[in-house]
Amino acid sequence: MERSGSGCRLGACPFDGWSEATLRAAIADSGCAPALARALFPRGGIDLAVAYHLRGDRMMRDALGASDLSAMRFRDKVAHAVRLRLEAVGERELVRRGTTLFALPQHAAEGAKLIWGTADAIWVALGDTARDFSWYSKRATLSAVYGSTVLYWLGDDSTGNQATWDFLDRRIGDVMQIEKAKAAIKDNALGKALLAGPAKLMEKWRVPTVPDDLPGRMMDRFR
Repeated sequence: MERSGSGCRLGACPFDGWSEATLRAAIADSGCAPALARALFPRGGIDLAVAYHLRGDRMMRDALGASDLSAMRFRDKVAHAVRLRLEAVGERELVRRGTTLFALPQHAAEGAKLIWGTADAIWVALGDTARDFSWYSKRATLSAVYGSTVLYWLGDDSTGNQATWDFLDRRIGDVMQIEKAKAAIKDNALGKALLAGPAKLMEKWRVPTVPDDLPGRMMDRFR
């Protein structure tokens, strides 16, 4: 069994959810030593769900790296990345169960962190180099787009998920309208005056960094 969640079968998940029962079934299917599995997934099913999500992010990055994006508009690159991420899922019911799990109050923060991580993975894969306030705004916006698209996709029964891709295109179109409005405000004298204070404050925002050389800290090797 791998920490990525890709080295075991998850056939029990559609029935038992991301639960202790699913983890036990995965251990039995994979032949992994129970002690090793417990070390890899100390919180049980929740850690298995997290690993499955991170595996999807990694598959998306690999697929995006192999794609020819040279002729695409940037908005189309983003849409393509989101589509690749959904296509990396494999089985929709696993995501449905994960959505239910991360909607629980005790796991909501973890779910939000995973969606933010997916948005970050997409931006990094597309070459984003922002280190100021826009680093936050880009990921927050894409997190909202990705999250709403996942929910739509879970209920989509159209051929080839075409309704989902149309929905995604509309959401990205909405974001582009917001960006156009922001640009218009910046070009307006009154808008510049009104935003001068907040803009000065936002200039101080920087990408969060976490020291990786502190005693007792081990970097996450599983992303």
